[in-house]
Amino acid sequence: MLPLGQRVIIVADSFEQNLIIGDHGFIIAYDRNVDNAFDYVVRIPKLNKHVFLPSADIELEEVLLKQEASRIERESLIDFALATNNAELFHRVMNGEEIEPAAEMNKEAVSHDEFVRQVNLKAWI
Repeated sequence: MLPLGQRVIIVADSFEQNLIIGDHGFIIAYDRNVDNAFDYVVRIPKLNKHVFLPSADIELEEVLLKQEASRIERESLIDFALATNNAELFHRVMNGEEIEPAAEMNKEAVSHDEFVRQVNLKAWI
């Protein structure tokens, strides 16, 4: 169960209560009646009323933000793979495999002098 006072987003309107999908609300009570289909009493400030909602109709704001961030990251990786003709990255993203950090990141740490030398060599090329 979600804690009282938790900010939630309405993601569905199963019982057609004319709720605005995407609007936020706050959990103010639990409906403990086992004969009832509703799980929570949610205060919706925009409508200025309390509504009974099942748990399937609401989602935590943090969860939705994480899902949106991962979706945008995936789309960005797909766009990058298509722009650079990187077939391996494209197939990994499309198959849902974990993306490993770049090979350069796995190398041992180089000293400051060695790094400056490498940068200067690349600058002359």
